[in-house]
Amino acid sequence: MYAQVIDTGSDRVRAIGEMSEEEKTFMARIEKGEKIEPKDWMPEGYRKTLIRQIGQHAHSEVVGQLPEGNWITRAPTLERKAILLAKVQDEAGHGLYLYSAAETLGISRDEMTELLHAGKMKYSSIFNYPTLNWADIGAVGWLVDGAAIMNQVALQRTSYGPYSRAMIRICKEESFHQRQGYDLLIKMCQGSPEQKAMAQDAMNRFWYPALMMFGPSDKDSVHSEQSMAWKIKINTNDELRQKFVDQTVPQAEYLGLTIPDENLVWNEERGSYDFTQPDWNEFFDVIAGNGPCNKDRMAARINAWKDGEWFREGLAAYAKKLPLRKQAV
Repeated sequence: MYAQVIDTGSDRVRAIGEMSEEEKTFMARIEKGEKIEPKDWMPEGYRKTLIRQIGQHAHSEVVGQLPEGNWITRAPTLERKAILLAKVQDEAGHGLYLYSAAETLGISRDEMTELLHAGKMKYSSIFNYPTLNWADIGAVGWLVDGAAIMNQVALQRTSYGPYSRAMIRICKEESFHQRQGYDLLIKMCQGSPEQKAMAQDAMNRFWYPALMMFGPSDKDSVHSEQSMAWKIKINTNDELRQKFVDQTVPQAEYLGLTIPDENLVWNEERGSYDFTQPDWNEFFDVIAGNGPCNKDRMAARINAWKDGEWFREGLAAYAKKLPLRKQAV
């Protein structure tokens, strides 16, 4: 029921009696499972929360091209090069879908980019870790995109229509990305001892950063309660993280890789795995800009933005010169 909703101006939970009629109608639609569309009335807090989440998602797709794009010229075969090129191209497309979805909320992609460059918008912490060897590309596809899919499948049911619809196509393509990563690791794990060692090294470095992708523990999450009330989020961070671990452990066993967690054990009573939580101090430190590649990632984005300024200006000037289309009589 919609007995409570987070106040847009504070963390206090508001009762029905404190809501306006518009808010009550809005929450009734949310509870019915109706999609909220751009021209519909919505609380300002709902709009701002969506801009923050979709903007962060879009930035993550674009920044996520950097650690993989670094390996396109060094792929071991022409087939692997073509696969990686297609994957990186897909990530650019995902960013465009998501920027377009965010623009329906009254913010431009230029504004979102400026907020990113100013440090007022974030992207996923995982992309601040380096890809040191070819097996890392497999780990990114399997673990990172696997964690992304876990989040994004649920987002197909999010309450905001444009975001929900964008996720349908994105999830289909992310499934391909996860499969290519897992296929790459299968080949390496079935190859030479040196290749399998590279795969294990990638697993060791990416396991905990992948667990961090779901966000902080529910008790430490600032936005989860509000997002859940509005059905922007469907599952909590901890629920998704647990589901990811339960799904991934058997896949690692098939590969013959060891998950770097001495406390990982099947819990018969719960029907799921007990596991060690990531180092949340590391997570918040990376989010604050102190990760291994934060400065490099931001410098690459800012330089690309500056280098493309002449092109954006040319497009804008050309658009102004285009004659207005005559309206049909």
